[in-house]
Amino acid sequence: MEKRRIIAFILIGILNAISVSANDGDWKPLFNGKNFKGWKVLNGTAEYTIDNGEVVGTSAMNTPNTFLTTKTHYGDFILEYEMKMDRGLNSGVQIRSNSIPEYKDGRIHGYQVECDDSERRWAGGIYDEARRGWLYPLEYNKEGKKAFKNGEWNKYRIEAVGNSIRTWINGIPCSNLMVDFTASGFIGLQVHSIHDEKHAGKTIRWKNIRIKTENLESDRKKMKGVREVSYLNNQLTETEKAEGWKLLWDGETTKGWRSAKSDKFPEAGWEIKDGMLSVIQGDGKESVNGGDIISEDKYKSFILEVDFKLSEGGNSGIKYLVDPELNKGTGSAIGPEFQILDDKKHPDAKLGVAGYRTLASLYDLIPADGRLFDPNLMQKRFNGINSWNRARVEVRGNNVQHFLNGVKVLEYERGTQQWKALVGYSKYAKWPNFGELEQGHILLQEHGDKVDFRNVKIKTL
Repeated sequence: MEKRRIIAFILIGILNAISVSANDGDWKPLFNGKNFKGWKVLNGTAEYTIDNGEVVGTSAMNTPNTFLTTKTHYGDFILEYEMKMDRGLNSGVQIRSNSIPEYKDGRIHGYQVECDDSERRWAGGIYDEARRGWLYPLEYNKEGKKAFKNGEWNKYRIEAVGNSIRTWINGIPCSNLMVDFTASGFIGLQVHSIHDEKHAGKTIRWKNIRIKTENLESDRKKMKGVREVSYLNNQLTETEKAEGWKLLWDGETTKGWRSAKSDKFPEAGWEIKDGMLSVIQGDGKESVNGGDIISEDKYKSFILEVDFKLSEGGNSGIKYLVDPELNKGTGSAIGPEFQILDDKKHPDAKLGVAGYRTLASLYDLIPADGRLFDPNLMQKRFNGINSWNRARVEVRGNNVQHFLNGVKVLEYERGTQQWKALVGYSKYAKWPNFGELEQGHILLQEHGDKVDFRNVKIKTL
């Protein structure tokens, strides 16, 4: 009996060894350490050389971002590499990226796994190069900020499988992203453009670059306690469902929404098309071309997320804790507002006090401030006009926070003396107990300017 057990253990050990060996055999080197066979340089003129089996990219003035890219495109894969960057630079590795003449004259666009030497410490975050901007800044995972070692070798791991893209640095989980655009593309090593002579000649080094494209599930790592961020359009991930998120708009119908001034959805001023809920361009006047829409249900403590795309010179807003009975006359329904505005071209941005009518501000009360998370950041994380941006509002009792593209821009407490003083000096002074409702509706504003909404979802707390 004992001999049989020993033989069984030996056989199991042999089978495990064979399995491990087979899995290890699935890894392929992307760089042979000798030449750039299978690679090509795109977009810029920074130099790439080989030193001691390592790829070396050297920063240079007067050139846009330069990329050393694979000639082969990859869809699902696990990628590992080691990276070392001189202090003061910025770099990254492109995945599922493309360069086509039809898009910005061949400019590289796609997901980039960040290498960040700055104080914000977003290395391991995911940036959408030349397209949507930051998808996963490490404000979503502040523990991940500890992973990158400035000026030293760092080991990266990227798992891109289906809609999921996850990253690790030195074994520490960084990003956990769900996306459904661009399923495949090349891999590219970036030398970022520089604008200061003192950084010219500094280098980024890569080594031990390898990829696995088969038997991925058996080698995927577990990632616990890292916030998942999803950009799947008008649908929830299994994680979001388990966490209690619900779609506030289904992406196709008017179900769950009505006019702020009646029990029906507006017959004009709004359009549902291609998974977007859109305000039709009008004359720029407030709530006269169809009017605002509100959720049929009321909410008390919650997290609300809305993706929006603003037209040039546009004005709109997302209101919460709204009481549609307060204003039966002309104009918008009453409630605290996450302002949506083209700060550069709409005159409202210059009105009021200290910018409290600008993008992501608590309209007419508190200005949005990008320096809340980074004292050196002088502007908000805005992806631009005619690009998708994400608004997030967290209401926990009387505590309220606004976020723009994953970065907190303001926080306040309702019901305090300071709050009452702010309201008293605002346009809302005439509304009794403004902003102090225990619960209220969610509102999307029709302000006569083209704006698109999608991915409207809410989690009650």
